[in-house]
Amino acid sequence: MKNQFLNQHLNQQIVEITPQVIAWRRYLHQHPEISFKEYNTSQFVFDTLTSFGGLVVTRPTPTSVMARIIGKKEGRTIALRADMDALPLQEENQCDYKSQNDGVMHACGHDGHTAGLLAVAKILSTCTDDINGEVRFIFQHAEELPPGGASEMVKSGVLEGVDMIFGIHLWSSIPVGKVALINGPMMAAADNFKIEVIGKGGHGGWPHLSIDCITIGALLVNSLQHIISRQIDPLESAVLSITKFIGGSSYNIIPNTAEISGTIRTFDKHVRQHIKSSMINMIDGITKAHNATYKFDYIDGYNAVINNPDAITIATHAVKNELGEEFIYHPKPNMAGEDFSLFLEHVTGCFMFVGAGNASKGIEYPHHHPLFNIDEEALLHSVKIFIGLVKLNNLSLK
Repeated sequence: MKNQFLNQHLNQQIVEITPQVIAWRRYLHQHPEISFKEYNTSQFVFDTLTSFGGLVVTRPTPTSVMARIIGKKEGRTIALRADMDALPLQEENQCDYKSQNDGVMHACGHDGHTAGLLAVAKILSTCTDDINGEVRFIFQHAEELPPGGASEMVKSGVLEGVDMIFGIHLWSSIPVGKVALINGPMMAAADNFKIEVIGKGGHGGWPHLSIDCITIGALLVNSLQHIISRQIDPLESAVLSITKFIGGSSYNIIPNTAEISGTIRTFDKHVRQHIKSSMINMIDGITKAHNATYKFDYIDGYNAVINNPDAITIATHAVKNELGEEFIYHPKPNMAGEDFSLFLEHVTGCFMFVGAGNASKGIEYPHHHPLFNIDEEALLHSVKIFIGLVKLNNLSLK
């Protein structure tokens, strides 16, 4: 009877908080802040959490927040994570809640993540006496900018004593009403690189007196693609994309230098290392063969997000219980990166995509696009999933 009453209480709280979670999301959307600069955002989150009562609220780093519900009985400690930072992007949406900060936009859904987790904290703060163990709410800064905020938060001790961690990402390419659950590798390790080819400039009409960094760079662009197509097992997933090639200033001048930049996406750590080593060998060989030199900067990004099967099983039950089996969707892994991977290297857990796209409403632009938006119905789906996870782990409700 007590379980039934508590379930009814939680469901009623979710209904009542719907207007508030939308209002929080829109406020955050209007006031975005970039990575490591989330001063006002984190203060808003801190003040809002403190106003609920029943929570222990702290600041693990200058622009992050953590809240805890510590139960009266022993039990598991689970952590729920939301990221808070925005992107350096000019918004083109014309909605009432468009960004008021020039050149900064929530174009990845982090405003929704933060608002949703605030709602979960508020709802659970109304039933702290029924919590077994601990529920930990992690509001992370700087997901968008490597080395990322997760590493700072782990160093600060936010995962100490945590048994399991869960994260949700609102995803515009998945329709609202679906939740993507992927066992094992889910998101790729995301590395970047920059190559500077150093030749010898000269007149375009006398190329024999120069060392042409443009033609050497063109050879590199083509040759680097062979690493994926001819050195990596076709059954492995890997991407090497050249995204920038800059060189020269005039039609009749061979420049001294050319710059080539791009990104590498992998799931397997051995494949990741092989690509890096092969790039060094190839760049060194091609430039030496043409009497040029080079500088090579390889930037290790976030590691791959690899979900734990036990955590996926629990998340699957939560989605079924709170939303229905028809919500569950099993897509292939994708090549985007996420520093939630660092949490998963320290604690068992999983990451989920909650569908937030809706073509009928014109909500179909990809993440990091100036017209990105979310169907706000997805906010309640994420709240229900998090509440469902707490039921399974800390309230013993089915």
